[in-house]
Amino acid sequence: MSKRIIYMGSPAFAVPALMALVQSGHTIAAVFTQPDMPAGRGRLLTPPPVKLAATELGLPMVQARSLKDTGVQEQIARLTPDLIVVVAYAALLPTAVLKIPPCGCLNIHASLLPRYRGGAPIHWSIVNGEPETGVTIMRMASGLDAGDIIKQARVPIADEATTGEVTAMLAEAGASLLIDVLSLPDFGESLRVPQDHALATYARNVKKEDGLVVWQHDALTIHNLIRGLNPWPLAYTYFGGQYLRVLRSRVVDISLSLRPGEVVSVRDDLYVGTGDKALELLLVQPSGKRVMTGAEFSRGYLQGKKAMFQSS
Repeated sequence: MSKRIIYMGSPAFAVPALMALVQSGHTIAAVFTQPDMPAGRGRLLTPPPVKLAATELGLPMVQARSLKDTGVQEQIARLTPDLIVVVAYAALLPTAVLKIPPCGCLNIHASLLPRYRGGAPIHWSIVNGEPETGVTIMRMASGLDAGDIIKQARVPIADEATTGEVTAMLAEAGASLLIDVLSLPDFGESLRVPQDHALATYARNVKKEDGLVVWQHDALTIHNLIRGLNPWPLAYTYFGGQYLRVLRSRVVDISLSLRPGEVVSVRDDLYVGTGDKALELLLVQPSGKRVMTGAEFSRGYLQGKKAMFQSS
């Protein structure tokens, strides 16, 4: 049964669900997305990906600065939605908004709730070395990601998968799961299960400072940090006093006697010592330079000699 839906989302993660709703024949009363924000070195105003998708689809769009504004709330009410669907909108819905649609508000969250509530569930799932993650369709309530669970889908995390790669998989999984829920006669009401709040964990937004590699940590911990912070904010270290981003790594079983942070080239492959074993670096980016392979870095910067990466 087709529903009149207000869709709220902002990043690329939220685009597949919007596309799926349109393709499934649901009426999109309006798309709410965040205002354009400065981005890049030039700090140019850049539209969120959902805005671009909505424009391409010819959907009515609203870039509200705050859902707490009573005028915005009145605008939402005038749109008479049956349902509000929220996917990574980047703002909590006030209670007054939650009460507007008669069928409630549904959210696609990128974790297996109640674990990893918050703004960066995928990043922290990978940084923490989780073997799997998933998506949850949740009936929204007051509080951060605290509503009843309607349906979940599990997604394995490969050993070398990055946040960018897992995000793309979860976006598609979430879109498919949403359509499944909306195809149910009661839109999942009979499936609602309260979360066990005692099991809740919090996944705060990541910061650039989270990317600093401490080479005294074990190789697997560092590897998980590197892939968990790719594509943003990226792990980093210092080499010769200069900033060095680390984009890709691999945990290897190779016999090398290296101190934590000591780096060496072996047949052009780039290895660095950690707290327990060597870690191979596959992609790095020196300050002001392009992304390069470990072999390219070895030839250009090490020239067959040992050196040190620093954590400060």
